[in-house]
Amino acid sequence: MLARTAKRALVLAARAQRVAAPQPMQQTAQRALHVSSLPRSAGLVQHRPDSRNPPDAPWEFAASNAEKVKEILAKFPTNYKASAVMPLLTLAQEQNGNWLPLAAMNHIARMLDMPPIRVYEVATFYSMYNREPMPKYHLQVCGTTPCQLCGSEKLLDVLEKHLGVKAGEPTKDGLFVYTEVECLGACANAPMLQLNNHEFYENLDEQSTVKLVEQLRSGGIPATKVGPQSGLQKVAEGPQGKTTLKSKIEQHQGVRDIDALLKQVKEDQEKAKQAAAAPKQ
Repeated sequence: MLARTAKRALVLAARAQRVAAPQPMQQTAQRALHVSSLPRSAGLVQHRPDSRNPPDAPWEFAASNAEKVKEILAKFPTNYKASAVMPLLTLAQEQNGNWLPLAAMNHIARMLDMPPIRVYEVATFYSMYNREPMPKYHLQVCGTTPCQLCGSEKLLDVLEKHLGVKAGEPTKDGLFVYTEVECLGACANAPMLQLNNHEFYENLDEQSTVKLVEQLRSGGIPATKVGPQSGLQKVAEGPQGKTTLKSKIEQHQGVRDIDALLKQVKEDQEKAKQAAAAPKQ
C-alpha cells in the first residue's frame, strides 16, 4: 500500500514538473492582412505626450469654426450630445493641420461632458483620425477585397518605389505618407485612394497613381483631377455601365440636405406656433 502511494506521488510530481516547465514556442508563418504600420492612427493605442503634444496645452476651436461647432451640436439632443464626438474630432483635425493633439481631444471631452478616455477610444478606433503630426498629403489606399482584386497591391508597390518609403513612413520632404486602409465605399470604381479624408481618386493604375503624386507635388490638390481617373466613368457605376437600373438619369440628385431639412422643421414649428397664437375667428 505504501509502495503504491509513494509511486503515485512520484508520478504526480513528475507530471506537475512537466506542466510547470516552459514549453518551446511554435513558429507559424502568418500573413498580415495589411502592410501598413500605423503609428499615427489605429496602430498606436496609447497616447504618448511629448513636447509637440502636451495634454494640458490650451486649445480652442478657431473663431472661423465657431458657427460650424454650433451647427454640429444642434443636430443632437442635449442628452445625446456625445454623439457629436466624431464630427467635432474631424473639425478639430482639419483645423490643426490634419492631426489631433491630446489638448484638442480633452477640449472636446469637456464640451460634451465625456470622460477623456471615451474620446480617446473613438480617435484610436478609426484610421481617419491622426494622433501625431502628419505630412501634408496622406494617401489612404483602400485594401479591402474589391480594390485588392482590382490591383490595390500594385498601387502600394508603386508608391513604395516612387516615394522611396514603406507604408506608414513619411517622405523626407515631409509632403507624403501613404497607408492601407479598410473599405472607403467606392467599390464600383476600384482601385482607389482617399486624400486627407476628403478627395477620392478612383479607377487608378500604376501610371495614374504616379501622375497623381507628381501633380500634388507640383501644384497641390487644384492640380489634380478628383474622382475617376480612367475617363470612362463619371459616377459610381461599373465598367459595363448600368446593368440593373436602365432608366436614364439626366442629372445626379445627390444626397438629402440634413441642414436644410432641420431648417424646414424649425420653420414649420414656428408657423404652427403663430397659427396657435392667432385669434380665432
